[in-house]
Amino acid sequence: MTTPPAQVDKTAIRNASSVIVLRDKDGASPSVLMGQRGAKAAFMPSKFVFPGGAVDPDDASVPLAAAIPSHVAELLMDHAPDHLRDALVCAAIRELWEETGLVLGQTDLWEDPPADWTEFAATGHRPDASALEFVFRAITPTGRPRRFDARFFLVDASHVASDLDDFSRASDELSNLQWVPLDQARGFDLPFITQVVLAEVAARLPNLTPVTSVPFFQNNDEESLFLHLNGASPLG
Repeated sequence: MTTPPAQVDKTAIRNASSVIVLRDKDGASPSVLMGQRGAKAAFMPSKFVFPGGAVDPDDASVPLAAAIPSHVAELLMDHAPDHLRDALVCAAIRELWEETGLVLGQTDLWEDPPADWTEFAATGHRPDASALEFVFRAITPTGRPRRFDARFFLVDASHVASDLDDFSRASDELSNLQWVPLDQARGFDLPFITQVVLAEVAARLPNLTPVTSVPFFQNNDEESLFLHLNGASPLG
C-alpha cells in the first residue's frame, strides 16, 4: 500500500521578511516602494504591500557581504531562535530582488550560490545587510488562509546598488510597483498591519536613528498581545 504524501499545513505560521525601502527621507515628500498583490492571491488579494515573503531553507546559508549591525541582531533574537537571524535578513534581500529587481548588495563575485540566488549573483553582487534596520514584527491573526511571523526591515534607498526606477527584472508577483509618498499612502488599499507599520516609519522621520525597541503584535491561538522587543536572550 502506497503511503499518500503528507499534506502541507497552509495555516502553519511561517517565518517571513518584508522590506520598506525609504526614498528621499530628507526631502519634502519621502516615499516607500510598494506593489499590488494579485486579485486571486490567497493572502491579501489586491492589497498594496511592501516587497516580502517567506524564509526559504537556503537563506540561512547565504554568505553576506556585510552583516547586520549588532543592535539589529540582538533585537531579532528576542523571542526568536538564534539560527533565524541571518535567514531573516537574507530573505528580506532576496524578496526585494525577486519582487522588484532592486539589488541590496556589494559588488563581488559569488560562485555557486543557492538555486534561489543564482539570478541575484549574476548581477555581480553579494547581499549586504549592513543598512537594514528592524522596525516591526507581527504574526498574522488566526483564521487567515496563510499565517506568517513577519519581520519588517527598513532601509534607506541610497543603499540600493541598482537603478531605483528600473523594475524590469522584477517577477510578476507584485504589479503596479511604484514609489508611494508617505502622505498619500492612506489613499491606497492597504492591509491594516501595513498602515500600522507605515505610521511607525513616519514617526521616526527625519532622523531614522537606530531603534532600541521594536513593536511586536503577537497573535496566537489563545490571545493577542502587543509587546516590545528589547534584545532579550534568544529562544532555544
